[in-house]
Amino acid sequence: MKKFELTTEFITNAFGKKLFRIKALVEFGDVKAGELGGYVEKEGNVSQADNAWVSGDARVYGDARVYGDARVYGNAWVYGDARVSGNARVYGDARVYGDARVSGNAWVSGNAEVYGDAWVRGDAWVRGDARVSGDARVSGNAWVSGNARVYGDARVYGDADYALVQGFGTEFRCTTFYRGKNKKIMVNCGCFHGNLEEFRKQVKETRSGKIAKEYLMIADLMEYHFASEDSRNE
Repeated sequence: MKKFELTTEFITNAFGKKLFRIKALVEFGDVKAGELGGYVEKEGNVSQADNAWVSGDARVYGDARVYGDARVYGNAWVYGDARVSGNARVYGDARVYGDARVSGNAWVSGNAEVYGDAWVRGDAWVRGDARVSGDARVSGNAWVSGNARVYGDARVYGDADYALVQGFGTEFRCTTFYRGKNKKIMVNCGCFHGNLEEFRKQVKETRSGKIAKEYLMIADLMEYHFASEDSRNE
């Protein structure tokens, strides 16, 4: 038996596709029979077999799927080949798209975006204006927020595994430092993505004066910040 159906109420998205509001046919989870949900392009966007639900003005379209006990609500959009599963929550004005995966107990909220081949899972939370993209993985109890940019092959596992610095350089951009593979300190700054030593080299080659000195001082601070407690006490 189906748990929801497409109604005749629809909106048209920016690509000219019709997205239909859904309606619950039976009671499941905390959804009541007859309750109206959000918008989908087709039934396959939301699983008929479990407690997954889309509500409010949220949109799920393309080949995206919401399943398990996952919820998408508010003004959130999930599209492309994205997957939202487990007990995950995507809400606010968040966007999950491309081949991105949000699973487990992860939450994506605010104006955050998760896209590319990025994964957010476990008890992780991506919020604010944060962006997680590329092959990045955010998991465990990690919180990525504010204007953080996590991309490339970044791995963020806990709330102590990354740090943000903003207001420096010629563009006053946000620079994200995090503990990556093999415990190396990685840096995302504008178009630059590399480890801490590569960042220092880039600064020396492309910056001078006060800006270069500030960035190198920040690099030293981040090296100290991510060092083990034993190293700090030596």
